[in-house]
Amino acid sequence: MIFIANNLLAVFDVEALISYGGLFLVSLVVFGTTGLFFCFFIPTGAFTFTAGIYTATGGIPYNIYTVCSLLVIASMLGNITGYWFGKKAGPLLYKRKDSRFFKKQHLATAKSFYEKYGWLALTMGLFLPVIRTFSPIVSGIIKLEFRRFLLLTFLGSLLWILSFTLAGYAIGKIPALKPWLNYVVIAFLILVTIPLIIWVSKELKRLQKVNKESNNS
Repeated sequence: MIFIANNLLAVFDVEALISYGGLFLVSLVVFGTTGLFFCFFIPTGAFTFTAGIYTATGGIPYNIYTVCSLLVIASMLGNITGYWFGKKAGPLLYKRKDSRFFKKQHLATAKSFYEKYGWLALTMGLFLPVIRTFSPIVSGIIKLEFRRFLLLTFLGSLLWILSFTLAGYAIGKIPALKPWLNYVVIAFLILVTIPLIIWVSKELKRLQKVNKESNNS
C-alpha cells in the first residue's frame, strides 16, 4: 500500500513544481484540466491541496482568500474554454463515422446523462479525474444553455476549489502532520473521488444500455 501511494504521487513532484511555479502554475493546471482535453491526466486535486498547504506555511506568498479566488477564476475560464470548444466541434463529431475510438452512441449516452443529472455532472463532476476535463466539452456539444452552464460550473468550481485548498490549508497549520503529507494527500483524494467514480460509472453503463435498447427497438 505504501509503495502504491508513493508511486501515485511520484507521477508529478507536486511540491517541487509548486515551489518553482507558485500560484501561477497551480492556476494554469486548474485551467488546463478543465478546458484543454489533452491535460486530463494531470492530478489537479494534488496541486490544489498542496497549494493550500504552501499557503499556510508561507511557500505561496498570498493569503488563502486570494489563492482560492484565483483558482476559482481559473476553473471558470477553463470550463468556458471547454464549453466553446465542444460547441464548435460538436457538429463535426456528429457527422463523423463510428470508429474504434469514437462512437456516436457515446454522445447519446452523455446527452442522456446530462438530461437527467446535468447539475451533478457540472458540479460534483469537477471532483472526478477525466470527467472534469470532458464535462464542459460535452456540455458545449449538446448545446446546454450557457447561463445554466455558467451557474452550475461556478457552484462546482467554488465547492471543488474550496474543499481541496482549504483542506490543505488546515493540514498546513498542523506541523506534526508534515512527515505524513504524502499519505494525507492520497487518503483525501481517495475518500473524495472513489465513491463518485463508482456511481458515475454504473450510471453511464445503465444509460448506455437503455440507449442501445431504444435504438434496437
